Amino acid sequence: MAERKTPERRYEVDPKLLEILVCPVTKGPLEYDREHQELISRKAGLAYPIREGIPIMLADEARSLDEDSQR
Repeated sequence: MAERKTPERRYEVDPKLLEILVCPVTKGPLEYDREHQELISRKAGLAYPIREGIPIMLADEARSLDEDSQR
């Protein structure tokens, strides 16, 4: 029997939280990517994941935006 994939649940991030969050590397602004559930720091070239509605603001957990060109 084929295994069914359940759609990934999308969580909303509190807009007030988004207003105060900054990139931990550059202290610059972040862009919210709702589709990919990430916070993007263009200046640092990093995308911080959002897991179950919680932004993971650790550089070690961030994805390099250079990976986008390899997708």
